[in-house]
Amino acid sequence: MATPLRARPPAGRRCRGFAAVSAVLGLLAWGGLTAPAPAQQQIEFPKLPPPKRTAVAPQGQAQMLVQANEIDYDYANHRVSAVGNVQIYYKGARLEADRVIYDQTTKRLHAEGNVRLTEANGEVTHGEIMDLSDDYRDGFVDSLRLDAPDQTRFAAARAERSAGNFTVFHSGVYTACAPCKDDPRKPPLWQVKAARIIHDQGEKMIYFEDARLEFFGQPLAWLPYFSTPDPTVKRKTGLLIPTISNKSSYGAALEVPYYWALAPNYDATLAPMITTKQGLLLQGEFRQRLLNGAYEIRAAGIYQLDKDYFIRSDGTTTPGYRDWRGSVESSGLFALNDKWVWGWDAVMLSDKTFLQDYNPHLSAYRVNDALQTAPTEGTSQIFLVGRGNRSYFEARSIYYLGFSEADVQNQIPVIHPVIDYKYTFDHPVLGGELGFKANFTSLSRNEANFDAISKSVLTGSFGNQCLTADPAVKTPSTCLLRGFPGVYNRFSAEAEWRKTFTDALGQQWTPFASVRADLATLHVDNDPSVANFLSPGDSDLARAMPAVGLEYRYPFISVESWGTQTIEPIAQIIARPNETQIGRWPNEDAQTLIFDDSNLFRVDKFSGWDRVEGGGRANYGVQYTAQFNHGGFVNALFGQSYQLFGRNSFAVADTANTGLDSGLDTTRSDYVARLAYQPNSIYTFTSRFRFDNDSFTVRRLELEGSARFDRWSASLLYGDYAAQPDIGFLDRRQGILGSGSIKLDANWVLLGAARYDINAGKFDQTRIGLGYVDDCLILALNYITNYTYSGNPVADHQIMLQLSLRTLGGTSVSQNVGSLGGL
Repeated sequence: MATPLRARPPAGRRCRGFAAVSAVLGLLAWGGLTAPAPAQQQIEFPKLPPPKRTAVAPQGQAQMLVQANEIDYDYANHRVSAVGNVQIYYKGARLEADRVIYDQTTKRLHAEGNVRLTEANGEVTHGEIMDLSDDYRDGFVDSLRLDAPDQTRFAAARAERSAGNFTVFHSGVYTACAPCKDDPRKPPLWQVKAARIIHDQGEKMIYFEDARLEFFGQPLAWLPYFSTPDPTVKRKTGLLIPTISNKSSYGAALEVPYYWALAPNYDATLAPMITTKQGLLLQGEFRQRLLNGAYEIRAAGIYQLDKDYFIRSDGTTTPGYRDWRGSVESSGLFALNDKWVWGWDAVMLSDKTFLQDYNPHLSAYRVNDALQTAPTEGTSQIFLVGRGNRSYFEARSIYYLGFSEADVQNQIPVIHPVIDYKYTFDHPVLGGELGFKANFTSLSRNEANFDAISKSVLTGSFGNQCLTADPAVKTPSTCLLRGFPGVYNRFSAEAEWRKTFTDALGQQWTPFASVRADLATLHVDNDPSVANFLSPGDSDLARAMPAVGLEYRYPFISVESWGTQTIEPIAQIIARPNETQIGRWPNEDAQTLIFDDSNLFRVDKFSGWDRVEGGGRANYGVQYTAQFNHGGFVNALFGQSYQLFGRNSFAVADTANTGLDSGLDTTRSDYVARLAYQPNSIYTFTSRFRFDNDSFTVRRLELEGSARFDRWSASLLYGDYAAQPDIGFLDRRQGILGSGSIKLDANWVLLGAARYDINAGKFDQTRIGLGYVDDCLILALNYITNYTYSGNPVADHQIMLQLSLRTLGGTSVSQNVGSLGGL
């Protein structure tokens, strides 16, 4: 508590209580005595008013408030001592100590005993002795400990501060880790010890001289000098932490990035990587944020010193066999308003395997950790996207760039634009919901893309007949036409209406109707091989598909003491004409068809616009659900589809044989089923089946289970897929994919994943990782088997160590530990 200054005691007089507080207040706020009392004269103090926390200072000077148990005055030496629970408040800062001495002549405060200085910004400094100027700007501290508001900490045998923003810590220690709760005297997870630590708060930089980086109290690295921005800085020009890597394609490498904070809204990074085999890889990045968006540009390039590495053992060369290699990438995203955005992505490479061989640090396609799958293609696109309350619009022009040596770029289509639009009316139409959707696709391709569906009669090897130039060999019985050479333009639009009625018995009736129209123009290049599938030249195509139908559901609900059971028969009948011109229309976007429980009750089971399901069809099944009171459930579905009349769209081959071997290509389809069981929040089991409609043999089977406890989780997926020779899968496929993790304690986690090919009898993917994460440290050790097909094909076994220290940055070290050639 404190009170305004009323009078001043004579020399040598000791004051107690609030009078003492008032006296020191006057000394410190005004910087000295205003009217010295005559020596040996007694001055009578007037009675003080009740305590107040206010103080008066001359105009233009900040007030200083002091609290203490007692005050000692030494007028001969112009000193005042505050003793016992001293607290001094000045400009939002608070100084606490057992004893504080103020020297009027030097205008300095000397605090000792449990000294604690709390700055206005929340920074807390502890020490045994602290010597400060009366405005706290300059001074020194013995046995210092400083806690910053950003949870960083300094300690030093002695520290000096000058100019209010320049602090030197002698024999200093810095860390961003919190002290151990059980034993605060234990070393933190990591700390930097240095002969001198200099914190320039004006420049917002921390400099370390003769520094050692310690983990768990043990030194790991020594640096004669390094610097880092202080934790208050988000962007600062300077060197970033180097990274070390090792890869068979370029050898050992050291990457030293340099960052430029050019302006508040744009920056640049240059990251040269020096390699032992291939020389210097230069890479850079520029980023800028504008008022309505942001963009970035990235580039990398190298002149290879050992391009012969990219010659195969048989003497043939790979795409990497060249002197100059590199990449250019860019991306941007901008908002036109609160509903519309536009942007782009772009990538250009010297060759298709450059990113795979060098994995540039600044690339958007970089594989950052061992559990990340390497990208298989690059996408260059420009797009416009709009979203309303009940509508959606998207337009994209796309150029795909294959990253695999097996990719033939001329066989990959260029999408001039693809446009999608959806709208649902916000008011009922004929009592139901009416929606509209449309799609426009325009693409071109320079070279036909064939896939083999049988082995060569001459050689017995798979796929040779589709690589030959002989058009007599490329027929629908031996090959699939995945994409034709030429230009394809198609516009499709569909309107759909549906309404659900529930009668007095609880039966749900949902009538629906739709009408769809497609218009297309295509130019097929005059290729004799393609002529076996599509007519060369120009064609104009049109088709329409109206459909009406009714869906019926009748849920029977039974409430038991343990929960609720529901048995729900479901039936759907659809009437529509036959699909026309099958085989005349190219199939670019509807080549994927998996018949299972997820699309049993879809009106059109094709996945894209290039095919449309026709003919009368009935879909029927029964669904059972049991919901337990404690939260678990069981769900099962069993059903089938039946071709009622007309042509079965799935039994007629198009250029890609979509629909054949799907289980829908017979009058009575295969049976599909689903069984899911979740007894509680820990376990989940899901199975999906497809059974042959005659023999009931399993044609497709997926079994998936997962478990999640407090400390560990695991998942396992088994797949068994029958041969589908009409679409190129001549053999049965079986495999197991498993993954799991265990939390060893609050911070450590062990995780792994593996895929086993049962038919081949080997693991084709293995990933293991050990990680540590807390508020100041991220540490990860990963192992991965990486299959490389550029150069001499090998399976690289790689170990990757990643380290990130809060406020200092992160780095990584990767090392090949062995290779298996001859894949």
